[in-house]
Amino acid sequence: MSRARRRTRTAALAAALALVTAATLTAQSAAAGVTSLGVTSLGVTSLETAPAASEFYVDTHTQAYAAWEAASGTDKDLLAKIALTPQSYWVGSWADADRSRDEVVDYTGRAADAGATGVLTVYAIPGRDCGNHSGGGVPESEYARWVDTVASGIEGNPVVILEPDALAQLGDCDGQGDRVGYLRYAAASLTEAGARVYVDAGHSGWLSPAEAARRLQLIGFSDAVGFALNTSNYQTTAATQAYAEEVSSQVGGRPYVIDTSRNGNGSNGEWCNPRGRALGERPRFVDDATALDALLWVKLPGESDGACNGGPAAGAWWQEIALELAANASW
Repeated sequence: MSRARRRTRTAALAAALALVTAATLTAQSAAAGVTSLGVTSLGVTSLETAPAASEFYVDTHTQAYAAWEAASGTDKDLLAKIALTPQSYWVGSWADADRSRDEVVDYTGRAADAGATGVLTVYAIPGRDCGNHSGGGVPESEYARWVDTVASGIEGNPVVILEPDALAQLGDCDGQGDRVGYLRYAAASLTEAGARVYVDAGHSGWLSPAEAARRLQLIGFSDAVGFALNTSNYQTTAATQAYAEEVSSQVGGRPYVIDTSRNGNGSNGEWCNPRGRALGERPRFVDDATALDALLWVKLPGESDGACNGGPAAGAWWQEIALELAANASW
């Protein structure tokens, strides 16, 4: 596998490459209002201009954070692993465009005020999830307006994961409309608003590297920075990165991000609320000899994949699985 990378860095930043591990927040510091946790990026991490030196943003308005505040004893210690770790904020068709915009204003505004990098996941593509547990999406005629409205709420320069599953499910069901066109449009609109867009391309157990690259090239990278892998899935970081490097080598060395939120024990072949899984590596920017830009927590651990394997509806808090993920973590 080719390791060649077309990664532009300024000489000054290249000389300063480093990753500074931030200290883990304690319950006391969180209570005092500390709202960011992660790893500081001191270098440029992609072909485009990277975010200024900052940490990923810890959102205190999550179900995990509320569960942590309400817990005690061992449960509180375990839930702290989730609640105090930066995770993505999801916006989708469960709210209308104006409400979604207000949510984006609030979240990205809080991240910007904290001097931190927010992570948004946009999840509203027509024909979403082919009618499965996360089925839905906005109507075809409304998608462009919905995206533009959401984009107008962006403050600062958040990372955006664009439409999980959409490219990997391309052509798998009816009702998708011009999915390639929608993704191109969304990438352009969100980028113009200041976001750093990574188009979701499934995971290493889904498409072949060649097929993933072919589909990404349909969207192109005139606006999107790169691609995202393993969103809401369980493939190991090592397997995902090996796969991603192959994909990247076929799309001009474009960078990628990996969702490590629940991949600490890898996959057992199930995708919907599998048991025995673990939290993965904590989010951090990466600047090394590969095309990996960052490890992120895109899926929010503890929130159900859907009504399967004993879980509640998709997105609902499931404390039992949250505690299991945290207890099985290697850290």
